[in-house]
Amino acid sequence: MTLRNLPLLFVLLGALIGGNRVDAADKLRVVATIPDLKSLTEAVGGDLVDVESLARGTQNAHEAEIRPTMMLKLRRADAVIENGLELDSWVDVAVNGANNPNIVRGARGRIDISRGLPILDVPTIRVDRSMGDVHPLGNPHYSMDPGLAPIITQNIVDGLAALAPQHRAALERNRQTFLGRLEEEMTRWKKTMEPFQGTRVVVYHPQWIYFLTRFGLTQAATLEDRPGIPASPGHLVRVIEQMKAERIKVIIVEPWNDRKLAARVAEEAGAKAVVLASMVGGVKAADNYFSAIDYNIKTLSEALK
Repeated sequence: MTLRNLPLLFVLLGALIGGNRVDAADKLRVVATIPDLKSLTEAVGGDLVDVESLARGTQNAHEAEIRPTMMLKLRRADAVIENGLELDSWVDVAVNGANNPNIVRGARGRIDISRGLPILDVPTIRVDRSMGDVHPLGNPHYSMDPGLAPIITQNIVDGLAALAPQHRAALERNRQTFLGRLEEEMTRWKKTMEPFQGTRVVVYHPQWIYFLTRFGLTQAATLEDRPGIPASPGHLVRVIEQMKAERIKVIIVEPWNDRKLAARVAEEAGAKAVVLASMVGGVKAADNYFSAIDYNIKTLSEALK
């Protein structure tokens, strides 16, 4: 081979090596409000997307602090994927500060993935602040219910395909691969939780109704007096008495709750306080969507034995 042929060889090698890759400039830059949506977007987006999350899995998603770094991420974003139902309404402040018309409310780059979901705990009376953090549109903590992931991922595909229609087929293929694994995992998760059908548990914050309903468990009480409001001593006494009377074995705690308080109540009631991953990244073993659900299933089932 002569030296004159080397440039052509490099071109051919480059085509072979990079032929199945998406150039970085062609990727959709996506910002998800919470880690669950980041993980699900990565699952359906594959190498077509670069995804960042604004909130961390260890924090209360209601109370994410608006920081300049958020606005920098949003300024470069092609799309924002939000939970909706007022869980992440704080993102509006960050979007306004980012000065990016592609992601303002009503723009194609603003994707609310709560569309079409069966929403639980929708209030039937007028909501006011005296009731605590009650959401007038219903309970927004649906993402940790794997049974809703098919609808969520379809909404993500539709939103991204509206921005890049040439990628819809690839996005759909990725989603089908995700759903294939989800079906296998759901069979295993349901089998694990089958012995605990009808079991009553206490939760710290009313964030687990979708997860509990999916696997046949019941929320008996909350440690909070009202959503987002610390419990009074009288309320805690009543919860302890209820747990003893109903032989409730478990209190479900989020990573950002007062774990010492939950542990004291559990000890008084003869139960266990277990920390579950309220979002992807909430605990070390929950670094993606599947591992987060798997961690929660294993931890809860062990505690209920």
